[in-house]
Amino acid sequence: MIDTHTHLYMEDYEEGGAEAVERAVKEGVDMMVLPCVDLDSIAPMESLHARYPENTRLAMGLHPTELGDDPDGTLDKMEMMLEENPGKYVAIGETGIDFHWDSSNAEEQKRAFSRQYDWAVRYNLPLIIHCREGVDAALEVICSKAGEQPKMIFHSFTSDPSDVKRIREVCDPYFGINGVVTFKNAQAVRDAVREIGLDRIVLETDAPFLSPVPHRGERNESAYLPHVRDKIAEVLEITPVEVDLRTTANAREIFSF
Repeated sequence: MIDTHTHLYMEDYEEGGAEAVERAVKEGVDMMVLPCVDLDSIAPMESLHARYPENTRLAMGLHPTELGDDPDGTLDKMEMMLEENPGKYVAIGETGIDFHWDSSNAEEQKRAFSRQYDWAVRYNLPLIIHCREGVDAALEVICSKAGEQPKMIFHSFTSDPSDVKRIREVCDPYFGINGVVTFKNAQAVRDAVREIGLDRIVLETDAPFLSPVPHRGERNESAYLPHVRDKIAEVLEITPVEVDLRTTANAREIFSF
């Protein structure tokens, strides 16, 4: 299995995430994509990757809630790292729109997302999109772009089938499904899984957040990815093996593993 979105490098984890990586590998999760959220993420993220180069990959981006006082300056530094390290990063992200806590900086968020979208096009890398209560704004940015679109993942997709349909009117992305699909009150997400279909789903944990049942309330980690796989299999009425094979193939296609 491939965990397409996990933050095992965060300080929530012992040994810089090393033990969590090893637990994941034991559970059959042999590849983990580590998305960046800000400049402070880069050193621990790259340190964990250096310890497990066969099991981890890196993505470069600025999270919409982490823009800080000088997002342009931060993005300048990240862009320089992309320029100076071709092939080091397998995706741009995570970036996007988040109006859950604050929408007062909506224009700033859209500008930062737009710039990172352009990176994905320029470097021919997939785009990992964080979109929380911001579908309209995210689609506004995507619609403003001309030319061929990059591959995209709407990560941590926790909306309903109507948003799947709206997004597909603008682009044809993949959707990252995580532990929320196992929550008792997440019927809309399970309906969305049926609307999306297995050909456009990838597995993720978004660890340390959103632990799946039966670990809800605990710190999440990539070793819990099988619970997400199993619930998707139940929803789609197929076997876990089928989910594993198809979502792994999808992830390999997106990230060019």
